[in-house]
Amino acid sequence: MSQQGRPPRKPRSTNSAATAPRRRRWPLRVAIGIVLLAAIGIGVGAIAVASTSVPSPNEVSTSEATIVYWADGSTELGRLGEATRRSVPLVSVPIEVQNAVLAAEDRTFYEHGGISPLGVGRAIWNNLSGGSTQGGSTITQQYAKNAYLSQDRSWDRKLREALLAFKLETVVSKSQILEDYLNTIYFGRGAYGIEAASIAYFGKPVTELSTSEGAVLASIIKSPSGLSPEENLPALEGRWVYVIDAMVEQGWLTPEERASAAFPEIAKAKAGNRLGGQTGFLLNAVTSELAALGFDETEIQRGGLRITSTFERKAQRAATAAVKQEGPDSETQGLRIGLAAVRPGTGEVVAMYGGKDFVDDQINNATRRFAQAGSTFKPFALAAAVEQEVPLSSMWDGDSPATIQGYTLTNYGDKSYGKVSLLQATERSINTAYVQLESDIGVDNVADAALRAGVPEGTPGLNLGQLDLTFVLGTASPSGLDMANSYATFAASGARATPTVIKQVLGPNGGLLYESDPQTTEAFTADVANTVSYTLSKVVTNGTGATALALGRPAAAKTGTTDGNRSAWFVGYTPQLATAVLMAKEDEAGIPVSLSGTGGLGTVTGGSFPAAIWVAFMKAALGDSEVAAFPAPPAGVIVPVNCPTVLPPEGEEVPLGCPIPQIVEFGPSSEPVDESNPGDVAPLPSEPVDPAVDVPSPEANPDGSPALPVDPAAPAPAPTQTPTPTPSAAGSGPPTE
Repeated sequence: MSQQGRPPRKPRSTNSAATAPRRRRWPLRVAIGIVLLAAIGIGVGAIAVASTSVPSPNEVSTSEATIVYWADGSTELGRLGEATRRSVPLVSVPIEVQNAVLAAEDRTFYEHGGISPLGVGRAIWNNLSGGSTQGGSTITQQYAKNAYLSQDRSWDRKLREALLAFKLETVVSKSQILEDYLNTIYFGRGAYGIEAASIAYFGKPVTELSTSEGAVLASIIKSPSGLSPEENLPALEGRWVYVIDAMVEQGWLTPEERASAAFPEIAKAKAGNRLGGQTGFLLNAVTSELAALGFDETEIQRGGLRITSTFERKAQRAATAAVKQEGPDSETQGLRIGLAAVRPGTGEVVAMYGGKDFVDDQINNATRRFAQAGSTFKPFALAAAVEQEVPLSSMWDGDSPATIQGYTLTNYGDKSYGKVSLLQATERSINTAYVQLESDIGVDNVADAALRAGVPEGTPGLNLGQLDLTFVLGTASPSGLDMANSYATFAASGARATPTVIKQVLGPNGGLLYESDPQTTEAFTADVANTVSYTLSKVVTNGTGATALALGRPAAAKTGTTDGNRSAWFVGYTPQLATAVLMAKEDEAGIPVSLSGTGGLGTVTGGSFPAAIWVAFMKAALGDSEVAAFPAPPAGVIVPVNCPTVLPPEGEEVPLGCPIPQIVEFGPSSEPVDESNPGDVAPLPSEPVDPAVDVPSPEANPDGSPALPVDPAAPAPAPTQTPTPTPSAAGSGPPTE
């Protein structure tokens, strides 16, 4: 029954025929809507294309050099945009070379109207799915971007690029677009245009290029830096194969021609005087990091950027001077010296020595991974051991030779040391003790410590999938920059930073495009890192790193000399700066050879020339900065030693690290001082020393310089200044590895 006053409801119709016409109307309405939207879109697009003006080719992107400044942000270091630019008509470019470019960059160039729907769809999918942001652009779009637009990565710029590409296709012929593209695209080596590139890479005009040579240039377009023959020849060869095969697929090359094609010989790059000395190495490092940050080649080379680097002019000059003054000057053919200095806690690279002159050789010895690290890897085992609560006073067998888990090895000079503490094993870089330590704590843990400190996973010889006991002896080949940054982790109390050479990037209008924001990761606890620093400081005061005493301030360091004397390292740090110096030799084929004979030394150890270069550089780079001490290690770490003040009777040894007493118990000593032991430091004892201590601290060095901070539990220094080994005497010094 219905409510009072309200009319009764009509019964619902059950006739489906009555509602059918109404139901069929919505698809029609949707279709009409789509057509209207499409029409509106086409209209808007047509208006946008019609209103888009095309600049004259004569106005094409007048290049503005990118300027790189020293760390002060105002003093110019160098420029990236001084490039070679040549233009040629399209008819001068062999058709095979044109086809190679089309095979590499835009196979449907003569078929589309400026943009490729499939390419755009692929680019959108990559962007939305987090894939590569490259791809999707036709040759017309690339030309439009490079010639008329900015290099920003916004959707607005992509839309304007598409509109301009459409417009170009309506007012300019395909042949003209391809000609303009080939004359403006960047090929690396400072070459803009295919004519300049042909000369830069093959020493001939483009008219004389072969198909294979043209395919090389076409391959380079994708990434002139990443596919540089100097830096990544295997990748360039792989891209070349891809281009040649694509030409066969398109019918531009016969299978027979493909079978006879071979990768051509590329001319050695020539650098101008503006890149002479170390400048080229520094600018190349900046260029590589810009590319890693996402800036493209055109933007880097002619985008008018203003870049503040991390390189400090004073420190850079110190690096060059140190190598010149302290490096060897005889038997140096094939010698490579590298130096890298990193600021702990920030990763800023303040100086880099890549080689004698970038103009003569563009290989950067500071960033190239080619020299085995030797015993500079031992601190990673030390850190792993400390994490497992292995004390520095723990005793290990230092005899040589030794066989551990089937692996037989010797100490440097095959010298035996008897039972030694972990601290002593580090001070004297005793191989047999360290390999036994590695065996006990696990080589995987040692490798993990190296990675956490900063050694890259892709380091040659690291062999993470097949680790063995040689790992701790430094059979891997990190770069000098890798090792400087890894030791900087210890200097920063366990905080690892990513190395960087760029502080800030400004656009041509002064807008901020990038600013470094150093982030650190706790690789080790402060207790572990500070224990490593304490131990490595003893390598300087009591062991193989004694040369670093000449720095006159607290330092921690480790030497490294490899089997066959094929490389020598000295890596060390103060709280403010970590520096690695390496030396290695190669023959004309790039094969490592022995350093023996270099500078007149029978054996070049890490404590010889590398250590001397390190000291000279650090002195000048640190200058009159505040003398800083390392944070103290946790309680219980320091290993006390009871140093006698009177020479013991014949047959009794002075404990390791103690100075030879000047007071003789039974009259003048009839035994001569061991000249092979710098600083008259006592040899290792055959038995563990008594952990008791009562050590006075000196007030000043004999030369009047202030005394270094002395750990109250450390051995007292000799009354006379400890002599610093010189390179000429290093060959007869104490065993270093």
